Amino acid sequence: MVHQSATFNRTGQIMAAISASAPYVARDRDLRNRALVRGWLYVVLLVLFALVLVGGATRLTESGLSITQWQPIHGVIPPLNDAEWQEEFQRYQQIPQYTELNKGMSIEAFKSIFWWEWAHRLLARSVGLVFALPLLFFWVSRRIERGLGPKLVGILLLGGLQGAIGWWMVASGLVDRVSVSQYRLATHLTLAALIFTATMVVARGLAPHSEPAADRSTQRLAGFIVLLALIQIYLGGLVAGLDAGLSYNTWPLMDGKIIPGDLLILEPAWRNFFESPKTVQFIHRLGAYTVFAVALWHMIATRRRLPGSTHARRATLLFVLVLVQASIGIGTLLMQVPLHMALTHQGFALIVLGFAAAHWRGTKGAYPLPQEIVLRS
Repeated sequence: MVHQSATFNRTGQIMAAISASAPYVARDRDLRNRALVRGWLYVVLLVLFALVLVGGATRLTESGLSITQWQPIHGVIPPLNDAEWQEEFQRYQQIPQYTELNKGMSIEAFKSIFWWEWAHRLLARSVGLVFALPLLFFWVSRRIERGLGPKLVGILLLGGLQGAIGWWMVASGLVDRVSVSQYRLATHLTLAALIFTATMVVARGLAPHSEPAADRSTQRLAGFIVLLALIQIYLGGLVAGLDAGLSYNTWPLMDGKIIPGDLLILEPAWRNFFESPKTVQFIHRLGAYTVFAVALWHMIATRRRLPGSTHARRATLLFVLVLVQASIGIGTLLMQVPLHMALTHQGFALIVLGFAAAHWRGTKGAYPLPQEIVLRS
């Protein structure tokens, strides 16, 4: 009897130890899963970054209308022989961009613009696969936390919408125009930036944070900077769509003045903010000044409110990035938008936006672990 009692006691102790350690085992498992999902999302961010840069090069080289059909599956395969190249070239010769701007273009010149657009579409398809296939794997293997699934599916759906908007944009330049609509270009670019932002926010929400969340005021201002950056990217899309950066290449004056004249010459007045190159460039400048001022204030306020904290260091780095981006923008304007400077400006805009999104999520802290949610409930 004594032996049996001792055995029962040892068994009970072992069971108690297992029960006590269960939360720690579950926590370690959740952290490992988060690291895997986070690493995947960082890869997605890199592909998205490359996609936006190639898209910018496609726009700047006037290559976006070189492929006049939307073939999501068959379009992966480029022309493989002379006959197929001639067929593709003949389709391009039917649109206004060729007849009004590029008439007489050689097939070799056509190939140079074709490859930019083909690469852009191939990257767009690739990012869909890079996102969808691992998402399916993580879901089936139960590595996606409760509450995280809707966020990831939402990003995937935005990606599908982005593909449709991309063709909607291209279609605007196939009939009555020699280039795509600036409205649709800006929408396409901004949605890409929104997908990039959402992916960054989720990735950083899954990352461990060394400090508790910041106060609500700091969080709100950090989030406001993300919104301002998205608006500024939209304005940049309008500038690109109107080739507005190719004129008024002086700074800080524009057309010889701080506030240039003839900003509202179109009727009705609202059209000037979307269709007048002069007004659109001026508003883009004002947007840059606003982002600069708000980022500066955010840095000062965060360093005063939370001195020595990670939040303050991030706010400082964010301001430095905004300052660098402003310098690149001014240089791009003064140099009359050379390709390498324009791409640097667009790429660094995405870096600023991505860091702003990461900083905003950082002020809020990581998503609660599943075990923490269970304990709270």
